[in-house]
Amino acid sequence: MPYFRSVGEVPRKRHTQFRAPDGSLYAEELMGQEGFSSDSSLLYHRNAPTAIVAAEAFDPPQWTRMPNRPLKPRHFRTHKLDASGADAVLGRQHLLANDDCRISYVLADSPSPLYRNAIGDECLYVEAGSVRVESVFGVLEANPGDYVIIPTSVIHQIVPKGTARLLVIEATGHIGPPKRYLSVRGQFLEHAPYCERDLRGPSAPIEKDGTDVEVLVQHRRGWTRHVYAHHPFDVVGWDGCLYPWAFSIHDFEPITGRVHQPPPVHQTFQGPNFVICSFVPRKVDYHPLSIPVPYNHHNVDSDEMLFYTGGNYEARKGSGIGQGSISLHPSGFTHGPQPGAAERSIGVDYFDELAVMVDTFRPLDLCEPALACEDDAYAWTWAKRAGNGPDTTSG
Repeated sequence: MPYFRSVGEVPRKRHTQFRAPDGSLYAEELMGQEGFSSDSSLLYHRNAPTAIVAAEAFDPPQWTRMPNRPLKPRHFRTHKLDASGADAVLGRQHLLANDDCRISYVLADSPSPLYRNAIGDECLYVEAGSVRVESVFGVLEANPGDYVIIPTSVIHQIVPKGTARLLVIEATGHIGPPKRYLSVRGQFLEHAPYCERDLRGPSAPIEKDGTDVEVLVQHRRGWTRHVYAHHPFDVVGWDGCLYPWAFSIHDFEPITGRVHQPPPVHQTFQGPNFVICSFVPRKVDYHPLSIPVPYNHHNVDSDEMLFYTGGNYEARKGSGIGQGSISLHPSGFTHGPQPGAAERSIGVDYFDELAVMVDTFRPLDLCEPALACEDDAYAWTWAKRAGNGPDTTSG
């Protein structure tokens, strides 16, 4: 994170005696990235954060990765994956994955187990409903349109309020604002489409009692169930630049121009070999001869995934894309607006659309849940509407 926060009680100097009312020492925990050379936070626990009493291998739900063969654009209807009784960790239905990230969808209506992802950061996007993200740092409330960034190895629990629809992006490294938006000291620059005022972090510690508390850990060699001697949510205070935080897509300020702007203007976060972008309602191109929808393009080094989460996406009109749809346009295929979209867009001055895009620099494989909700007719919609494609209809 680009800025420092102090929450709860902390001593005047780091790594000095800090005692509880009964005279016992609070236990320090320094959580930091990149081997003491990047962001960190210092937490103060009532009990030792190292005290586990049991550990055993755990087998989560498994999904197989398959290459995108035959290579073609694809459309997945995530709302067809609805299932009751799911939590936001073990209930994730994996859709797309490579060695840098994994993209899942979940309809969550029950609290998740306590969970720690020791592989990389996670980005939750709330399509619908609300969730409460509890962690060793405190509580974050997340509502429709919120992104929540959970740093690597933070113990947390996701508690939906009723039912919530979540898109989940798991990284094998760290997710944060693009470097070009930040000064050398980490402050957002004037050209950035959001700033520190738009970010929300935990505002108070959360303290829970309990013994023999289970925490599921996803790590580089599988999953493990740890049993902690005391509840890990026993932090009385912390400070630093590393903590879970939230940002609303509705606070993203779009960058527009006289002619169509390329996707990098929509970039919101960067991860290891991928980027996350936000398409929001905005004034569009105002050159007198402009064509507001995207031109046909082929990003030869990346796969493009778009999650459609609101409004009316003009470029995809007539393709079967709707709320909760995901399109995958892979490298090796030139993609662009549906037939007729360019002509229809001429003279339009505003787009009412909401979408989350993930561009990856390695190919995305397909998982079984994606194939289970695929619209097999999508790849032919460009030719079909021109009168040349297979005689199929969107399913």
